[in-house]
Amino acid sequence: MTGTSTDTPVLSVRDLSVSFPSEAGTVNAVRGVSFDLYRGRTLGIVGESGSGKSVTSMAAMGLLPDYAKITGSITYDGRELVGMSDREMCDIRGNGIGMIFQDPLTALTPVFTVGDQIVEAILCHQNVSKSAAWKQAVELLDLVGIPEPDKRVRSFPHEFSGGMRQRAVIAIAIANNPRVLIADEPTTALDVTVQAQVLDVIRLAQRETGAATIMITHDMGVVAGTADDVMVMYAGRPVERAGVDALFTEPKMPYTVGLLGSTPRVDRPATESLTPITGTPPSLVDLPHACTFAPRCPVATDACLDGEPELTALANAPERATACIRSEEISGGKLDGKDLFAAPTLPADMYAGVPREERDQTLEVTNLHKSFPLVKGALVKRHIGTVDAVKGLTFEVRAGECMAIVGESGSGKTTTLLEIMDLTPPEDTTILLGGKDAGSMSNRERRAVRKDIQIVFQDPMSSLDPRMTIKEIIAEPLHSLGYEGDVDDRVTEMMGLVGLDPDQLDRFPGQFSGGQRQRIGLARALATNPKLIVLDEPVSALDVSIQAGVLNLLNDLKRRLGISFLFVAHDLSVIRHLSDRVAVMYKGEFVEQGDTDEVFDHPQHEYTKKLLSAIPVPDPAVERARHERAATTLQNSGS
Repeated sequence: MTGTSTDTPVLSVRDLSVSFPSEAGTVNAVRGVSFDLYRGRTLGIVGESGSGKSVTSMAAMGLLPDYAKITGSITYDGRELVGMSDREMCDIRGNGIGMIFQDPLTALTPVFTVGDQIVEAILCHQNVSKSAAWKQAVELLDLVGIPEPDKRVRSFPHEFSGGMRQRAVIAIAIANNPRVLIADEPTTALDVTVQAQVLDVIRLAQRETGAATIMITHDMGVVAGTADDVMVMYAGRPVERAGVDALFTEPKMPYTVGLLGSTPRVDRPATESLTPITGTPPSLVDLPHACTFAPRCPVATDACLDGEPELTALANAPERATACIRSEEISGGKLDGKDLFAAPTLPADMYAGVPREERDQTLEVTNLHKSFPLVKGALVKRHIGTVDAVKGLTFEVRAGECMAIVGESGSGKTTTLLEIMDLTPPEDTTILLGGKDAGSMSNRERRAVRKDIQIVFQDPMSSLDPRMTIKEIIAEPLHSLGYEGDVDDRVTEMMGLVGLDPDQLDRFPGQFSGGQRQRIGLARALATNPKLIVLDEPVSALDVSIQAGVLNLLNDLKRRLGISFLFVAHDLSVIRHLSDRVAVMYKGEFVEQGDTDEVFDHPQHEYTKKLLSAIPVPDPAVERARHERAATTLQNSGS
């Protein structure tokens, strides 16, 4: 990547290719990746799942299985890593090159304390006493922001929260002052405030060690706030490479334009649909000798099918490169003055012009609360206290609107949804569904009213029975709740409604992509013609381009059918794009509630302000300004 003329790359990768054998044929996971990594700079690697991001980093760490075929060159500090034995790599791994893994719980050994694991990393590469290593371990935990490090160093991983575990993984990664630091999706499973803290710790670690850093992520906001240079990958190879400012302000590869257009922004009201990239990435077995993005590219020509374009420097900007024969024609995300990816036209809103107070009330919740007992003892259980998970929530959802609940993990969001779905409120709680009081319903009435309220779960694969065909999955609630029409016709109608081919009804869930599986879950929820659909983190497990398609579909259904949504998510960018009203939840209570744009533009509660300030924006200039303000505030408070 870019660097000064006197810089020598810390890590240099040339024409790296990685393939794996499979029953279907050879999987070409990485194809011809080349880049240079410089001291003190961060290279962001972005792309959809399966693009080769993580395989590239694992190849540099020497962590790929023996059956992987690796060709090309990876040079670290003048030493060639490709072909090294595992014993030789042990001298470099964790010493010269440190890695922060995606899932901190699986990266840490559960039967050893956090301190033991940091000390092990130190003793493997430093000639120090064990007592000195323990002292370093405490200092490292203090550096990454673990409170009371002298006590928590003796804790086991399960005694740490998710954010604290990730901080411990960072401490292990930087224990030996590595010259290269690889962060592989380090914030994927974290709350937004914890994500911001972890990213700050990574920046601090980079400053302390001077390490060259690789940030692998699918979050364009994280890239904008952390990277100096960016490499976009698709189908196992780089398709665009540029400085972070140039890439975000003037993308030259259609795939990059699509990724940026698919990303919702927390700092802007949603005035139109997102621009999803239609289709799915290709299988990496028997790739055609053509541009792999051509089937999904809106500006592909016959020339794009004549061969796969090489990553080539632009004539007017030699410091950046693309793998597209039409890059020189693209400017500002447009070609010949027209948008490459046109946002789908929103359908007419059936409740447009109807004041909110005049719409039917889909759901009314008054004084919702839920407590869990705390017990102690192995044989004889003793009640030692109570955890109030939800405390007196009151809200309503009107017809044709999306009500969102946001907050960090443990705030009570999912418990709220489950209590509503149960339809058996405590005596002093009232839940009205379509004007009917759930507390006074008989079991028969409660079963009948369930057709009016359906749910879409977070993980589309675990919520679909892998042994049932798609037809059986969508038809299941129709049979259970006594649908009186033609079930087959209704199933076919639902497939078309969510944008799936009815010819695929006899397939099983495992034969679909993640986005398609989530659409199947949505089709199942829509089958009974509900008034309210509860959405529990429905897009958190999806790539940004697929996420955009699902969000557009939800918005389309809300406007066209007048369905109401009760939406839970931790991504405030997604919330702003889809919801009409929002409630901010903290420790089981709503601390702020109101119109979405009003709450986001003029937050009143300190917790809301904290959440909004933690969301990365896919704009390097905005992110830099925010970091500078934060640094100034910290400096002023310190003085």
